[in-house]
Amino acid sequence: MPEERIQKVLAAAGVASRRAAETLVATGRVRVDGRVATVGQKVDPERSTIQVDGDPVGVGVARAYVALHKPAGVTSTTRDRHAVTTVLDLVPTALVPDGTRLYPVGRLDQDSEGLLLLTNDGEWAERVLHPRFGVEREYAVALARPLTGDQARALNAGIQLEEGLGKLLGPIRTAPGTETRDLAATLDPAPDPSLSWYRVALAQGWKRQLRRMFGAIDTPIIRLVRVRIGTVRLGDLRTGAARILKAPEIKALGAGRRGDASAAGPASRARGKPRPAPSSRRGRPATAGRAGGTQPGKRGPRRQSPKGPPTVADSPEPAARHGSEPVE
Repeated sequence: MPEERIQKVLAAAGVASRRAAETLVATGRVRVDGRVATVGQKVDPERSTIQVDGDPVGVGVARAYVALHKPAGVTSTTRDRHAVTTVLDLVPTALVPDGTRLYPVGRLDQDSEGLLLLTNDGEWAERVLHPRFGVEREYAVALARPLTGDQARALNAGIQLEEGLGKLLGPIRTAPGTETRDLAATLDPAPDPSLSWYRVALAQGWKRQLRRMFGAIDTPIIRLVRVRIGTVRLGDLRTGAARILKAPEIKALGAGRRGDASAAGPASRARGKPRPAPSSRRGRPATAGRAGGTQPGKRGPRRQSPKGPPTVADSPEPAARHGSEPVE
C-alpha cells in the first residue's frame, strides 16, 4: 500500500476529520511505530503501527453513523477527566461495530441538548462540518418571555460578536404549539410550560453563538435544543437515546446538502447563487413565456400580495400569538 500523510490515514481510519487529525498529531497524541508522529509525516498503514492516545488505529473498519439526543450536562468530547459522563457513554454497544471508535461530528455546549451525530468516518464528518458545504443546523430556543419587536429586529439584522457579525440563517420564527408539544414530549426534564419557544437556523458554528447573540439583547436562553442537522431531524428521539442513521440520511449529509428548505425558511434558498436569466437573441432578458407571459415593452397586471398576520416586529403583542409566523 502506498504511503499517505498521517492525517489522511487517520481520517480514512475514522479517527477524526482530517483537520481534527492534524490537531491530534500536532499535540503529540499520535505515535507511529512507537515514535511521536509529526504533521505531514507519510506512513504505510499496512506496515506501520499507529496509535492515538495509546490505542491502536484500525484500517478498513466498518463505518458507523449514529444520531444521539444529548442531554444537558453531558460533555460532547470523547475524553474529559472532569466530566462525569461523555456522549460516548450514552451510545449502546449494540450500535457500534466491534473495534470501532466513534467521535462526535462537531459539538454541543455542555448546557445545550438535542441532536448530535457520531461517526468513525472522518471524511464524511469533514463534509458535514466544513463551512463550504453549508450544512444547516436548526435549534429550538426557549426564553423566559417573548421577544419584543426591537429584539427580534436586532437578531435578524445580526449581532456583532468577537469573531464578526453573528447572523441567523433566515428570520427567527415563533414555534407553533404542536411543534413545541412534540419536542417537549422528548425532553427530560420536561420544559416549563410558561417558556416562549422560537426556531432559528445557523450556518455559522461559533462557540456558544446563539447564547451570546441572545445575551446581547438581554434575553438569556433557558433551554437550547438542536433539532436538525441538514436533512437529519431529532424527531421523536428521546433524551439520552440513540439510533443508527438511515442510508438516505448518510448520503444526503455526506453530499453537504443544506437540508429542508421548508424547515429553514426562504433564506436558505436565497443563499445559493442566483440563476442568470436566459437572454434573447438581442441580448435582452427573455420574457415570461409566450403563453400567458408579458410582451416586451408592456407591463403585465400588477400582483397584489395578501397581507398576512402581523409579525413580532410589527405588533406589541407577544410573539407566541402568531404561531409560526417569521419574526421580522
